[in-house]
Amino acid sequence: MEIVTHFINDTIEFYKWTLTIADKRVAKWPLMDNPLPTLAISTSYLLFLWLGPKYMKNREPFQLRKTLIVYNFSMVFLNFFIFKELFMAARSASYSYICQRVDYSEDPNEVRVAGALWWYFVSKGVEYLDTVFFILRKKFNQVTFLHVYHHCTMFTLWWIGIKWVAGGQSFFGAHMNAAIHVLMYLYYGLASCGPKIQKYLWWKKYLTIVQMIQFHVTIGHTALSLYVDCDFPHWMHYSLICYAITFIVLFGNFYYQTYRRQLPRRDASSSKAGKALSNGSLNGLSKAANGAMVLGNKEEKTQESSGRRKRKGRAKRD
Repeated sequence: MEIVTHFINDTIEFYKWTLTIADKRVAKWPLMDNPLPTLAISTSYLLFLWLGPKYMKNREPFQLRKTLIVYNFSMVFLNFFIFKELFMAARSASYSYICQRVDYSEDPNEVRVAGALWWYFVSKGVEYLDTVFFILRKKFNQVTFLHVYHHCTMFTLWWIGIKWVAGGQSFFGAHMNAAIHVLMYLYYGLASCGPKIQKYLWWKKYLTIVQMIQFHVTIGHTALSLYVDCDFPHWMHYSLICYAITFIVLFGNFYYQTYRRQLPRRDASSSKAGKALSNGSLNGLSKAANGAMVLGNKEEKTQESSGRRKRKGRAKRD
């Protein structure tokens, strides 16, 4: 018990020390004073993952078509705003895409970068609604480990990013991810509009490919920063590389299971359909042939019977 007490006390002391090197600019921003609100939101999300399916078990799924259209296109605008703010602010501050240290000053461009990153963090909390809508619509197959891991860790870990490094190298990943999410939520928004639009949405597979490219770029960019000994917390660099590797593995497995593994099945199903179609045609022809044979036999029997009657009539006259 004494060991546990020492561990808790050391953890508290370490957290207090980290607060002394935290970004003072964001200290009074919403959700940034301490981690409890963020942890509470993430815990509520996990709780809903458990209780939501139980609540919906004996209920009809919600359609939520209009809600999804509004939500998805709102996320398109939010992510575009984040992308635009990061791009413009980083450009005004002459940011380097190879190595950029965090500037904790009150420079307007640096504060603008920090503000855009805070909105990026908030957007990850809003994305919890993706899962809520899946459960309310009883699309339980969509709530995979990858889905939950991605949503829960992004929101929680980005609180750390905003608290200590709201600027510098942090802008690169958020900048790239926001651009990809513009495309992603645009796809979901169009898909929510119904079958008339869905038939044109052939590019879902390529969104997954772009996401996997994003993680490879992240690893390459972070490794380059370490190579040039960039003035940015190295433990964050190493953590980011490990985090990106988990996404490459999970997204790669998702891509294989969804798009590559099912190809032979589709070919098999199409060949079966072809066989069924040819068998159906052959059966139809054979039935028609049998019908013609039966009809021919009936006509022959009718002619034979009529001939016999004529012969019997002649015999009676004679």
